Amino acid sequence: MLLQINFRSGKPVYLQLVDQVKAAAASGALRPGEALPSVRPLAEELRVNRNTISRAYSELESQGVIETVPGKGCFLKDNHARLRKDIRRKLLIEEIDQVILMAHHLQVSGSELLKLIEDRLEEFEDKRREKESVVED
Repeated sequence: MLLQINFRSGKPVYLQLVDQVKAAAASGALRPGEALPSVRPLAEELRVNRNTISRAYSELESQGVIETVPGKGCFLKDNHARLRKDIRRKLLIEEIDQVILMAHHLQVSGSELLKLIEDRLEEFEDKRREKESVVED
């Protein structure tokens, strides 16, 4: 699992880590029972304070995403299947909120935004169908 930090995003580093671990869990890149990187090496790799990593892991544990096994490390919880849908939904809502905010700043009406989304979805589906037909041939 590759974790990356954007120090210019304005979002706290520990929350960036929380979101990335949750996204990895939702996508299946991180499997139930799989260990998360140890605090010290991860802090050195990302060039952040160890307390930042610990805070992210504590937040993930309080949300029920991971569990800490003393002396062994942090692991993705086995109840991951139930969380997976909730995590995906939350991540999508956060992205949608950003799009709505941007549309507001750009003075794009709700109906224009919805039309644009529909058009993009249709385009995406067309490309997916084209790709599938090429694979079948």
